[in-house]
Amino acid sequence: MQTPSIEDTSITNDSANIAGIDGLIQAQVTFMREWLRGQAEPLALEAWHWLGAQPMSRYISSLDIQHLINNWLLTHPISEVVRKDIRDIMHTVIYHPVNDTMPLRELVDDTQIETLATYIGSHDEQRNALIHSFIGNEAFADLLTQTLYHAINDFMETTLDKAGGVGKLMKMGRSSFERATNSNLDGKLQTYLHRNIKDLTRRAESNAQEHLSNEEVTRMLTTGWARIKDKPVSELQTYLSDEPNHSSIDHIEASIQQSYNRLRISPYLHSLIAASVETWFATHQDDTIASLASSLYIDEQAVAQASQVLLPLAHDAIDSPWFSTHIEQMLHAFYAQDTIKSSLANGLLSDS
Repeated sequence: MQTPSIEDTSITNDSANIAGIDGLIQAQVTFMREWLRGQAEPLALEAWHWLGAQPMSRYISSLDIQHLINNWLLTHPISEVVRKDIRDIMHTVIYHPVNDTMPLRELVDDTQIETLATYIGSHDEQRNALIHSFIGNEAFADLLTQTLYHAINDFMETTLDKAGGVGKLMKMGRSSFERATNSNLDGKLQTYLHRNIKDLTRRAESNAQEHLSNEEVTRMLTTGWARIKDKPVSELQTYLSDEPNHSSIDHIEASIQQSYNRLRISPYLHSLIAASVETWFATHQDDTIASLASSLYIDEQAVAQASQVLLPLAHDAIDSPWFSTHIEQMLHAFYAQDTIKSSLANGLLSDS
């Protein structure tokens, strides 16, 4: 029988080593996957304990937060997919059947209205602004002028038509007057009404500001709220259009997006963001991540509940082929090190 050469023996030993390492790697991958499946939940809690104890300023700075907001959140407009989702959700919320039985007072408490009314009523500047918006508004004066003009004109036309010959004579007189004075009687009437009504509204506003007490202003606001607070939330739908080509929700969302797209690139908003971030960071830079999370009611119990919800996702990730592949690549790289090869070879040779 021929004795194997040293070279043949070396090849045999290398093959055995490779086969042994491959088997060892597969056994380790299987063990690691099973171990991680069983330890996923406690690992998540331990990771939270460690993370929560770390100071925020060790990992993030005020500039980092500003760059995140300015260079990521504000760089891109909201995508059409998200915009459609916003419109769909707004439509669902506004036109949900539950609004038919939900009174407005459930959304706004009486005490909120009373506080607001008392504040407005007890501050002269706000009270006068409210009175001006009701009485002294120039648009209101113009509207009242047009309303009175049409009422007078309609009355005169109706009266003259019923007056027979006298009415025709008066119309002829009106026509002669306009030709003789080279002016339009309708225009003069509107000018007269506008001038006098604006003067009357100014007087009325001045009298209201002088004589309408703080208590009366407060009572007006609370009385107005009392008239509508028992109406259902769906009452607001009467002020909206739900037609496919003329949807109020589409108009509202588009208007918000237009404002957002204009502001997100403006130096004004970036300046406010920078100042706000610096203010917040100066207050919380020494806080731990756990204390910051607690302000959002994220504590160990919340993390435990979240880990339970995410546990199936963690298990699927651990069982996935890509996870096994990365573990195998890591272990192959580990055993390919010369020192590990030498240690394994010496160990196998000594065992043999």
